[in-house]
Amino acid sequence: MPTALARSVAMAATKDLSRKLKGYDFYEKILKSPKHIVAPMVDQVPYGREGGEVFRLCWRVEREGVPNRVSSFIFWFRLWFFLQSEYAWRILSNRYGAHLCYTPMLHARLFSSPDGKYKHENWQTGPHDRPLIAQFCANEPSILLAAAKLIEHECDAVDINLGCPQHIAKRGRYGAFLQDEWDLIAEMVKTLDEHLAVPVTVKIRVFPEVEKTIRYAKMIEAAGAQLLTVHGRLREQKGHKTGLADWEQIRAVKQAVGIPVFANGNILYKEDIDRCLEATGADGVMTAEGNLYNPGIFTGKHYASWKLAEEYLEICTSIPNSSTVSAIRGHLFKMFKPCLHEHPDLRTALGKVPSLQGMIDWVQQIKSRLLKVSPEEVYTPPYTLSPAGYRVLPTWCLQPYFRVDGTLKNADAPDRLDEESKQTTIQAEELSRDEEVIAVHDGNADAEGEGEGEQQAKNARKRGLDPEPGDKNKARRTTKKPAPKHPICTSATCANVASLKCAFGFCKGCCRSLGPGMDRATSGAGDAAAVPVPVGDKGQGAEGEGEKKEAVVVCTAHGTKKAVEPAEAV
Repeated sequence: MPTALARSVAMAATKDLSRKLKGYDFYEKILKSPKHIVAPMVDQVPYGREGGEVFRLCWRVEREGVPNRVSSFIFWFRLWFFLQSEYAWRILSNRYGAHLCYTPMLHARLFSSPDGKYKHENWQTGPHDRPLIAQFCANEPSILLAAAKLIEHECDAVDINLGCPQHIAKRGRYGAFLQDEWDLIAEMVKTLDEHLAVPVTVKIRVFPEVEKTIRYAKMIEAAGAQLLTVHGRLREQKGHKTGLADWEQIRAVKQAVGIPVFANGNILYKEDIDRCLEATGADGVMTAEGNLYNPGIFTGKHYASWKLAEEYLEICTSIPNSSTVSAIRGHLFKMFKPCLHEHPDLRTALGKVPSLQGMIDWVQQIKSRLLKVSPEEVYTPPYTLSPAGYRVLPTWCLQPYFRVDGTLKNADAPDRLDEESKQTTIQAEELSRDEEVIAVHDGNADAEGEGEGEQQAKNARKRGLDPEPGDKNKARRTTKKPAPKHPICTSATCANVASLKCAFGFCKGCCRSLGPGMDRATSGAGDAAAVPVPVGDKGQGAEGEGEKKEAVVVCTAHGTKKAVEPAEAV
């Protein structure tokens, strides 16, 4: 027989579920009909070659000692992604026009870990943080439910992220890489809908075929989702292949389902939000990068970078544990991105700042320089437009991040950038993202770590990009293989490194074995004069046994000798 306590808990849970609002009741009464939504869940570390440098750094840390597999995975996950919508950032976004914020994408398995370490480090909220939707990535319904249960009374809904296209999501089998596993998705949504005290929402990406996207959205709605966010890009559209989000697909989904729909993609300015609402008919517009580079995007203003950076740091100071040094560093890199190339010394210094107070001091340094350029706190229109249709803004103010392909160009601008402009844009984007490489470290790196970060940045700037033939909208990375530091042994059957001083260009082994059969060297760093060396009283020669032979050193670097007739040795 169940105890009285168990019965009361079950009754309370049933009561919570019976009072759970759904669909537009949830959207209007709980979320307060939001139009401006912030959800910069994660930001991938900007390394090329699919994060090879990150893996190398992770391997080094594991080698130096990581307690167990879970701790190791936590480190990998946190290093790969900077959590970008932490508590302090959400407070700042709410002050500047956001109606609803999502948490960073939280890993359900790590979040539900018994030791509670990951949850403690990544879950913070408070009275200034509502409405709030907690977002998880997962691929097991039971684990997702266990994680969501831990915070169901501290948020207004739980979101399943099926839109993350990053490489680590593919490795972990979550995000957009569950897009083809409809039965699993339906089971996860249904599990949360039946057992959580708050509604479940879902974020998706579109398929190439609009009909399949509509079937996908309807399946998720039928499973129990009460709100759907549609990112109008394909799973493959990321990085330099991001391209434009398809607002027509979002509009088709909105017309096909009976639950609220948020649109996501192509938001650079406040005016784009209005255009998106009109074009898609969506109930709200979500922005990620637009908010990261300009947290005042919903106001329609371009504030001085230092102004909002100071306010953000004041929040971090006044509310303990509302952010981390690495998250703060990532935000500052983006907020000051337009002007960092003008102050390379401060760009390097930012990557090494070890503390919150150090961040505050750094902002004061760059503020003093920017005030000499302009004392304004807000840039005043009118705006001039670049040939690509972007606003030309001074580097001291907050402004959007531009995609390589010219996302959201003015309708009157050319449909495509010319080839020269595209290459310049690509190179500039590469450089700007490489500036954030050092932000992998929390500022506590030793001298070896700091040097490694600088070397990574230097190597990254050497990477080139060429357009793919026949497609001006895409670009591919063409990394040139660096020349070897040392020449390879000239022996046809050897791949060892050659000695720089060898007379024949051999490695030591080949020089000793092949050198005696070579003609005496006449040039090169290892060129040696013939030095007669007695080889014994007897030798093997054409003149018969017992005749004295001599040898000459043909490579002084390796002491290689060649037997010769006495006359030759002279």
